[in-house]
Amino acid sequence: MRIRNRRTVLTAAVLTALVTTGGCGTSAESRTTKVSVPQAAGETSHTTIAGDRGPGDQPDVLPGLGPRTRADIPDHTRQALVVTGSGRNSWKSKAVLYERTDTGWQAKASWPARNALRGWTADHRAGDLRSPVGVFTLSDAGGRLADPGSRLPYSQSPNFRIGGTGFAGEPLAGSFDYVIAIDYNRERGTSPLDPTKPLGAESGGGIWIHVDHGGPTHGCVSLSRPHVERLLRLLDPARHPVVVMGDAASLAT
Repeated sequence: MRIRNRRTVLTAAVLTALVTTGGCGTSAESRTTKVSVPQAAGETSHTTIAGDRGPGDQPDVLPGLGPRTRADIPDHTRQALVVTGSGRNSWKSKAVLYERTDTGWQAKASWPARNALRGWTADHRAGDLRSPVGVFTLSDAGGRLADPGSRLPYSQSPNFRIGGTGFAGEPLAGSFDYVIAIDYNRERGTSPLDPTKPLGAESGGGIWIHVDHGGPTHGCVSLSRPHVERLLRLLDPARHPVVVMGDAASLAT
């Protein structure tokens, strides 16, 4: 199975944070990082991406994806969360969950999302404050709170916790109440807390979909709490779900 950037990076926008897990590209020690939050003119949290389709439409191919990106999606995949950034250096994006039917791809849900502070990269490195571009499987989930009905294997642990504030001065507490591990530089079939990085620490690790805290992340994708809960209930291992993520220009190649 050919999937670009098979790695892992947990990102949870830590500006002044006490992190007790290995998630969101951070270590288990206190960090203080002074970084200004860029704000592109006219940007809002509800980014509109050209070519979006509403629920019910069933295109033959996933909207907004070019031939190279589509080629990285496994043939047996029947669920795809497409996270499209509004710009290469933007931390605002849009997530659309698609399901493959006999007549094409159907949009099941569409949500505003956030990504890393400095946007996107096709060559992610630890600490670069960019989210990795690529197609990644979604295999495991977990969180500080009890399983809300996830179909993916779910690991509950008090070690999914984070404190301090993010890049916009927002509190980070609760960001890891629910997480879905993005299979980037990680071992599939393990808890999202597993620190194993097959490609080495320099390639980053701990990239998750987690609860939004109101600001950009270190590399993860964040959705509002109700949307993460719903996504956990919708993702079905039998449908071989993937996340397709990156800025619009990169995904269109």
